[in-house]
Amino acid sequence: MISIILADDQGLVRAGFRALLDAQPGMTVVAEAADGAEALSLAREHRPDVVLMDIRMPGMDGLTATRRIGADDSLRGVRIIMLTTFELDEYVFEAVRGGASGFLVKDTEPAELIQAVRVVAAGDALLSPGVTRRLIEEFASRAKEPLVTEELALLTEREREVLALVAAGMTNDEIGRRLHMSPATAKTHVSRTMMKLHARDRAQLVVIAYESGLVRPGWAAG
Repeated sequence: MISIILADDQGLVRAGFRALLDAQPGMTVVAEAADGAEALSLAREHRPDVVLMDIRMPGMDGLTATRRIGADDSLRGVRIIMLTTFELDEYVFEAVRGGASGFLVKDTEPAELIQAVRVVAAGDALLSPGVTRRLIEEFASRAKEPLVTEELALLTEREREVLALVAAGMTNDEIGRRLHMSPATAKTHVSRTMMKLHARDRAQLVVIAYESGLVRPGWAAG
């Protein structure tokens, strides 16, 4: 059963999401929050699989709440989907850096919302290749110098290749085809890379790839 917390300052939005998600087999909304502070408190109480987090809320906003959840080791299993009114919200890339697994616009189709919850609950990032490149290149272009990531030295050459392809937004199937391995083997390499880099999910792997300088803005898998 996928447990979900809804965080949005608009009660009508929460009611709509709850009605939709509670009607799905294998999903249940365990709590609702009207601001970021309440979302953080409820996340610690319920330890849900997924939090649907609005970015703009009064008091503590969703971005701050996401950072605090992402920094709490006891909440490592909690996945966050940011909710925004605009696809290219200026705060989205900061949310991903802070620990969010992806984002959705609020007027997304119901089927897409349901699929998004399932994808993120399974540990995958909710970022299409195009969105990944736009989002992370925007972040990387603002960074003056690549950060030194000591953990990167722990990766094998193959794991570095896999990390670069994850940064390009490739799926396990696509990585497998590129590197002539099975999707299962690609998934294993991704999992090991996440473990070595202490990344929550693929979204954070993308951020690390750019922050460390392994991948630079404008790079494409080709």
